[in-house]
Amino acid sequence: MRYVKGRVLDIGCGAGRHSLYLQDIGFEVVGIDISPLAIETCRLRGLRDAKVLSIDDIDIGLGRFDTILMLGNNFGLFGSQSKAKSLLKEFHKVTNEKARIITESNDPYGTTNPFHLEYHELNRKKKRMPGQLRIRARYKKYSTPWFDYLMVSKTEMEKIVDGTGWRISQLVDSDSSCYIAIIDR
Repeated sequence: MRYVKGRVLDIGCGAGRHSLYLQDIGFEVVGIDISPLAIETCRLRGLRDAKVLSIDDIDIGLGRFDTILMLGNNFGLFGSQSKAKSLLKEFHKVTNEKARIITESNDPYGTTNPFHLEYHELNRKKKRMPGQLRIRARYKKYSTPWFDYLMVSKTEMEKIVDGTGWRISQLVDSDSSCYIAIIDR
């Protein structure tokens, strides 16, 4: 995690894998997730500051951060292009001057699956981004409400970030269609 600096906000922290690692090597970390069960797991695993909170509800009450983590394809939590632009601008209120966002996305165009290509076309007809999904998570008797989830190409991410006060400083390929973006203020 050579790109992480200062105080860290882990958005969509899940069971806390990244948060716990960073906490163990000395970073102050706040992990947030919309799932109460995920946050309970984080706390049981030893994460000192874990909160049930949506990306939409991040505010200065959490304090200021130097790094925002959105790993595990969590750029998708922005949900749509307009919401991503809006929240990126809002992140200025909770970040320090030289803050950084480390995020991951999956390029939706890295497929030849006819079902996926048909879904892209359906989204275009609905004036949605091709990689915009409508999903919910389920486990046994538990399920989340339906929500939008956004997968974007590198070019699409650059367009989303443009004009938000953030800039992509580096794009790192992760595997065949996944990549990590280092976005600086």
